[in-house]
Amino acid sequence: MDEEIAKEGFWDKPDEAQNLLKEKKRYENRIADFERVEGGFADVRELIDIAEELEDDGSVKEIQRTYDSLCEDMENLKMSTLLNGKYDGNDAILSIHAGTGGVDAMDWAEMLERMYLRYCERKGFKAKILDLQDDTAAGIKSCTIQISGENAYGMLKSETGVHRLVRISPFNAMGKRQTSFAAVDVVPDMGEGLGVEINPSDLKIDTYRSSGAGGQSVNTTDSAVRITHLPTGIVVTCQNERSQIRNREVAMKILTSKLIQIAEQEHKENLNELRGDMSMATWGSQIRNYVFQPYTLVKDTRTGAELSNVESVMDGNIDIFIRAKLSQDASIK
Repeated sequence: MDEEIAKEGFWDKPDEAQNLLKEKKRYENRIADFERVEGGFADVRELIDIAEELEDDGSVKEIQRTYDSLCEDMENLKMSTLLNGKYDGNDAILSIHAGTGGVDAMDWAEMLERMYLRYCERKGFKAKILDLQDDTAAGIKSCTIQISGENAYGMLKSETGVHRLVRISPFNAMGKRQTSFAAVDVVPDMGEGLGVEINPSDLKIDTYRSSGAGGQSVNTTDSAVRITHLPTGIVVTCQNERSQIRNREVAMKILTSKLIQIAEQEHKENLNELRGDMSMATWGSQIRNYVFQPYTLVKDTRTGAELSNVESVMDGNIDIFIRAKLSQDASIK
């Protein structure tokens, strides 16, 4: 197929060629995964027959573990068939912003950051922190993470919205329950060569000194970049690249990805048509409750999916919620 792509002249259009090769690789991986799972179930059937013939009760637990693992793989395969959106195969840019709740909200934002980083570890995704605002008494004000991996955006897109925490606050001397909020926003990483023009007069660009842990970790130059898109109110920042130029390039890529997504949602062909305060669009409606006290329960308000093991969820086990939302969206279509 690579030769066919070359013959069609796609190598003269590197972005299109790269996207086509990525799609080809995704289908190849999906076929390979299906064949592996199919072969695994065949092996389990053979092991069951052998165990019954030899009356080997000792192998039952091992067969059960193998079977459970294959069932989990099968669920992941089912989920991958639901990822048919235009940008589902893209990498993702995930942002977290502390909301109402003071210090507890900033601590909650940091807990969500850890949850998504652990989720990336589970999935074999590569996560890179592009921006982190942590100059607080505890927790973080916001962070932006670039997540690279097969179907990263498709898997994480349903996480966009408000996440609500209920717990006994470790910052409350009276030991009272505290409700805190944080907003998550996920957009597809559109890559470098987008070919989209943004009116420079619509941008306010500020530079500032990157924050750090102190000492040598703090930059002595204004290398961090904050870009505000004035018509929509969208603000993006980047401070973890090595230079102001690179931080600006990455911030512009994030901004363009956000604007393209909003333009498509609003059915606008021209980015200049976008108006109004879109900075609140990332907050949306509350999508999930995380209750730590007086009982433990994580429940998605859209699908009804729930899990009582809060510790597991905060350790990155959020597939149950992602699967439920993908299935719900597929049934609506």
